[in-house]
Amino acid sequence: MSERTFFGQPRVLANLFGVELWERFSFYGMQGILLIYLYYETSRGGLGIDQDTATSIVGAYGGSVYLATVVGAWLADRLFGPERVLFGSAILVMCGHLGLALIPGLGGVATGLILIALGSGGVKATATAIVGTLYEPGDDRRDAGFSLFYLGINLGALVGPLLTGLLQKDAGFHWGFGLAALGMAIGLVQYSIGRRALSGKATEVANPLPPNRRLPVALGAAVVVVVVAGLALAGLIPAAHLSTIVVVLSIVAAVAYFAVILTSRRIDAVERKRVYAFIPMFIASAAFWSLYQQQFTVVTVYSDKRLDRDLFGWTMPVSWVQSINPVFIIILSGVFAALWSRLGPRQPTTPVKFAAGTIVMGVAFLLFLPFSGTGPGGVPLLGLTGIILVFTIAELLLSPVGLSLSTKLAPQAFQTQMVALFFLSVALGTAMSGTLATYYSEDHEVAYFGVLGAIAVVLGLILLAISRPLSRLMGGVR
Repeated sequence: MSERTFFGQPRVLANLFGVELWERFSFYGMQGILLIYLYYETSRGGLGIDQDTATSIVGAYGGSVYLATVVGAWLADRLFGPERVLFGSAILVMCGHLGLALIPGLGGVATGLILIALGSGGVKATATAIVGTLYEPGDDRRDAGFSLFYLGINLGALVGPLLTGLLQKDAGFHWGFGLAALGMAIGLVQYSIGRRALSGKATEVANPLPPNRRLPVALGAAVVVVVVAGLALAGLIPAAHLSTIVVVLSIVAAVAYFAVILTSRRIDAVERKRVYAFIPMFIASAAFWSLYQQQFTVVTVYSDKRLDRDLFGWTMPVSWVQSINPVFIIILSGVFAALWSRLGPRQPTTPVKFAAGTIVMGVAFLLFLPFSGTGPGGVPLLGLTGIILVFTIAELLLSPVGLSLSTKLAPQAFQTQMVALFFLSVALGTAMSGTLATYYSEDHEVAYFGVLGAIAVVLGLILLAISRPLSRLMGGVR
């Protein structure tokens, strides 16, 4: 009797596919309307915050989500195991969306975004690591499995902004945030039904924290929370510089993480070389995400002010633009999964895929140049759709491959924390997207898109040039 599978993958992948789908539904549904909620005037239901400050907040929040993967990964590896952290984190996400929906003003923004950032960080680090445990070393289904998992992410990312955007347009922002909370509640129910099927490495604590160190760690965490809260209340953490603060924190955390792993006595010489090989790809990943995540900062502003959103006399919600990318992901992720499966051991190495993704992302930014100077509402929807298609191709070359790579290069003692390192590159890039957005204006589009696009292309070419030495350092991992 043949084993039951989920599209040729281990059947338990379906449960992880489902919880990630609903978590992304809530995440992208909320994020689709977050920026305009912050800078729209109060007469339009918003908070009336300065646009540059609003993009900084969104960049800082997005970066904090991925920065929180460090916390989630540490809790999984040292205290609770990945599966328990995943479940608890999903509960935090739901509570955060409820905070945005029910608490008015900046109090709701602060409460909601902090809870969602912590919860989403925990979900992302652990769900990805658990997917990695479903495959044995050398299993050629791994990249295809991660691409399928990525499909679940983007199904949620497609539907979320469509529905929350409609509710925001017709009923108000808080109804949109409430729908995001409902989506996460559905995901929790679905996951609860099937979570018992996960066992083995998914429930193991890889590197348990000794009992005598738990109280000092708890006290240290409490001190950090108190200090941060005190600085915020004293006005020493200005909203306009939040994204830059998260950039600095991400860099410090990444350097510290690499140092801890590379100096650990729990890894051997081969594992250490693989971690060294990950460093250039970490840098390329951060550069990629600093451009890609501008979908939620610059591209949102661009869609609100520069895009012709008229559809046969009806004005499309701004958030709907963020559903274009998931449509292309859904169409193309199966193509990429089939391509990698068909090529098997003949597919391009991971460094080559990373280089290609970074170059294509740079090209996507250069494609904004022909539309410079067209004025308010002067950019055709078809033109922006074509640019987002190029965004998508770049994403599929780098993002699911990066998730897979972090599990393949991970030392045995740092499985979940290597996934967190990949997400730290996303944290750095996402926070940078908020910082970079403060330099964007309609009057300087040529310089903005041209310089950033050219830098990404050059970085990709450098990575391509050193791809063979990197492959040797990876010690047999492709």
